[in-house]
Amino acid sequence: MQVEEIIIAETAGGEMVAQQSAELVAGQGIVGDRYFSSQGTFSDLLLESQDFEVTLIEQEEIEAFNEAAGLDYSASDFRRNIVTRGVRLNDLEGREFSVGEVRLRGVRLCEPCGYLAGRIGKVVLKHMMHKAGLRAQIITGGFISQGDAISVN
Repeated sequence: MQVEEIIIAETAGGEMVAQQSAELVAGQGIVGDRYFSSQGTFSDLLLESQDFEVTLIEQEEIEAFNEAAGLDYSASDFRRNIVTRGVRLNDLEGREFSVGEVRLRGVRLCEPCGYLAGRIGKVVLKHMMHKAGLRAQIITGGFISQGDAISVN
């Protein structure tokens, strides 16, 4: 169970850029990401919640989507921050877990939305429902890097 990629965008709709490492700040998000600076597409809607801080998605689900739909999308196309391998994110909803030195709490599933369907196509709604990731709150901030272990206590 590990981090495959860390991806951020500085602005809403902006290009998703892979990072070797990132700083996560409790109550704010990932330094440099659009939601950290309240520039995300859904920043106003998520202001009262704690599920805007970081999003995760399984690389295995992206691969399964591409296989089922006959497409070739990358992890950055799904606009999630942390791409994982070897962990079932749905099982972390409502639970605390660690990514490297950072402690997170899974808040709710990150379902595909109209915005994502507009970027990828409506096929994402059919194939990625309940598979498009997890929204998480940062409990204890710190730095994460590609290859960091993900552990569930």
